Amino acid sequence: MKCGVLVALIAFSCFLPEDSCSLQRMNRFNKKTKVLGFSWGNCKSGDAAYMKTLNASPDPIPIPGFLTADASGTTSVELASPLSVNLTLKREVAGMWVKIPCIEDLGSCHYPNVCELLDQLIPPGQDCPEPLHTYGLPCHCPFKAGDYTLPSSQFYIPNVELPGWLTNGQYKVQGVLGSSDKELGCLKMSFSLHTNNIQRDIRISVL
Repeated sequence: MKCGVLVALIAFSCFLPEDSCSLQRMNRFNKKTKVLGFSWGNCKSGDAAYMKTLNASPDPIPIPGFLTADASGTTSVELASPLSVNLTLKREVAGMWVKIPCIEDLGSCHYPNVCELLDQLIPPGQDCPEPLHTYGLPCHCPFKAGDYTLPSSQFYIPNVELPGWLTNGQYKVQGVLGSSDKELGCLKMSFSLHTNNIQRDIRISVL
């Protein structure tokens, strides 16, 4: 699914640089999160837009840490504004999958126009972030019909603060891409989260 590829890669490439997390690293207790067992798939065949390949390493993926990813996708139609995404997030609880509601724009949320979100993230007229710029991948609507490929690239994931309800456990995510109430593509992912508090000793020397 081309738009899914682009949105995901834009999000990765717009992560803060490593030095911007220095204040968080000064805390006595830091959270170290790992994403394990990441897998993905198209929900069904025959959609206009779909993901062909998506590879991410290492496993587990460390947060903070470096991620190496490559991806390819295609769409048979132009993807133009308004372009909606409907996300469904579920967590395994006592052997059952429980849907997590939309909380402060996270969880099972509906985004009526991701084209506007992309314009807010990357102002029109500004170069697309790396590595999209290097490989000539667009970061604004409309996305022309065709094939898109991102070669293997490295991204830095900063020490982000996860909400309290996003705790250790197994998760499933499904994202449905649509326009004018018509489904254009659907991507599903599964992964598990594991977070530890890491104690760090801070020593101050006075000369």
